[in-house]
Amino acid sequence: MKFLSLLLLGIALLIPVSSNAQGCMEGGSDEGVNVIGFIQPQFDWLDINDSNNSDASFAFNRARLGVTGSVPYDFSYYFMMEFSPRFDDAPYMLDGFITYTRFGDPAKFTFGQFKQPFSLERNMPCHALYTINRSMVVEQLAMDRDMGFMFFGDYKKKVSYNLAVMNGTGLGMPDDNNAKDWVGRVVVTPMTGIDIGGGFRYGTSAPSVVDAEEDTHTRGGLDLTVTYKEFKFFAEYIYGKDEGSYTEGGGCGGPGEIVEGSKKRNGMYAMLIWSTKWNLEPVYKYEFFEEDMDITDNTRHGHTFGLNYYPNDWTRLQVNYLRCIEEFRPALRNDKLLVQMQIKIM
Repeated sequence: MKFLSLLLLGIALLIPVSSNAQGCMEGGSDEGVNVIGFIQPQFDWLDINDSNNSDASFAFNRARLGVTGSVPYDFSYYFMMEFSPRFDDAPYMLDGFITYTRFGDPAKFTFGQFKQPFSLERNMPCHALYTINRSMVVEQLAMDRDMGFMFFGDYKKKVSYNLAVMNGTGLGMPDDNNAKDWVGRVVVTPMTGIDIGGGFRYGTSAPSVVDAEEDTHTRGGLDLTVTYKEFKFFAEYIYGKDEGSYTEGGGCGGPGEIVEGSKKRNGMYAMLIWSTKWNLEPVYKYEFFEEDMDITDNTRHGHTFGLNYYPNDWTRLQVNYLRCIEEFRPALRNDKLLVQMQIKIM
């Protein structure tokens, strides 16, 4: 709780950036029913330890289809299904929520299953990510979807906020105790082109050991977005502390694996994007993730060199080369070359 109190104080002093969009997409119009979705066929080339050859395969990363729209008066809805065979339980409901908009931008209310309002990159729409994969620290420490209720809004496009009470168990999972997770983000735009953001998550879950106290989970994050002419810069830091149990793996649409034990983890990424007049978008991202802050030489580093091409407003080609470096020895051979094509339906 001491860390949470300090984090909340820091957010209040910084008045930290976030997106108020709980789903991946927006509809094409404000009237009637909008069919939305996208497909992402992908080619993966993986350099592996136990072979002189590379592991290469074609697969779908995501394949999503849903509807969104408004209901007279002051209500909107959003419903999205995941169909990609990459996920064992597909098809399944990814998002499903209702939003009350009577008070306009300053105050809106959402009820249902949606993204937890924590982490800048986690809340970037999946079809609009600048790299094919999200950063390691985001995949490991920022929970994806959950059931709950959220109060959010913005004031004159200068300050935005999200505050949610949620189950804390993740996508499609029933709650396992009477307590709820508190998740929030606050965002400020002190001047055009600069956003400063911060967020927190605190909650408990059923104990992983019989007759023990409930497990606790704490997250804190800070981020920065700078836009100047055709350049964009993103940076984000996340700290996580889990007592009793923690989750490994998971990410977009995946539940992860619950492991018994306690851990403190942290990481960050910094990303630079150049949007050229030729519809080409070079991208560079550096990231690191410290898997256990109480152990030395266990940090993973990553460099992503990417190029995005936009033939039109609905189509995108992404090529990413990921250079992965581990501090532990022996290090892994796990560099990747990823090629993804995307078509949006909206």
